[in-house]
Amino acid sequence: MEYRQLGASGLKVPALSFGAGTFGGSGPLFSHWGTSGVEEARRLVDICLEAGVTLFDTADVYSEGASEEVLGQAIKGRRNEILLSTKMSLPMGDGPNDAGSSRARLISGVEAALRRLGVDHLDLLQLHAFDAFTPVEEVLATLDQLVRDGKLRYVGVSNFAGWQVMKSLAAADRNGWPRYVAHQVYYSLVGRDYEWDLMPLGQDQGLGALVWSPLGWGRLTGKIRRDSPTPEGSRLHETARFGPPVDEERLYRVVDVLEEVAQEAGKTIPQAALNWLLQRPTVSSVIIGARDEKQLRDNLGAVGWSLTEEQMRRLNEASAVTPPYPHFPYHRQEGFARLNPPMT
Repeated sequence: MEYRQLGASGLKVPALSFGAGTFGGSGPLFSHWGTSGVEEARRLVDICLEAGVTLFDTADVYSEGASEEVLGQAIKGRRNEILLSTKMSLPMGDGPNDAGSSRARLISGVEAALRRLGVDHLDLLQLHAFDAFTPVEEVLATLDQLVRDGKLRYVGVSNFAGWQVMKSLAAADRNGWPRYVAHQVYYSLVGRDYEWDLMPLGQDQGLGALVWSPLGWGRLTGKIRRDSPTPEGSRLHETARFGPPVDEERLYRVVDVLEEVAQEAGKTIPQAALNWLLQRPTVSSVIIGARDEKQLRDNLGAVGWSLTEEQMRRLNEASAVTPPYPHFPYHRQEGFARLNPPMT
């Protein structure tokens, strides 16, 4: 397993990490992701550790805390071997203080996550969404105190807009509070919006990308092909409405090239899709999920080799879209390009 710096921090993380959203699944979304109990989760953790995957990511909102509880049981006795990451800010109830990133919510949320996971500290806490109702100074001062108290090692965010990240980083710099070092983002061959603003920001400000849904919400598994219906057992039938939309023709174009490239490399389509991400700028770790051992082992085959430059070019071209304003001039006009080199 390759290990990479997490952004501008001193923490090294594996190129592949494991997303525990499939643990303890319940509800209209998470039950379709996976329903691994403690015994199965422990087996998946074993396989990850054998392969060098030491970072495990979850969130309090995943199955209303059940994911954290199952993960906590699965890692019992092995805390020193792993890195634990969780997320909070999304609603955990109907009360007025059950959502957001207020001081009250963060302190109680961290305490609850530590209890569910059965640990005394988190290696990484990420805010799951920007809270526009709480001043960033309150958020960062609280995170600073939690770091000082030894309950957090590093802090990051997930699904923030560029200006939200920069506003927070500026406040952190002014006051000497911990800077965000990670940004958990949606990024895949069929979802490249991350590249327009957030990738250059991450490179400039030292935020490492932790990539969620790297297979495009299950669309890049190789099961969905041109002129073939979505398989009956696919979770897309139940979960597509929760995820980012994808233009069908673009999806088929990407899958066509992925299939060619995978065959050339002697790999599977998911392995080729994940390897493409591992070669993109700012990516610190790609979060893989798995409902069973077979799926996990296949995803682990994405490391230890690299697509060629020519194969990367073909995938880049097949997945390309015209950037939105104000980004498209930088890609189309020579004068802008000379001032702002593209992220390659």
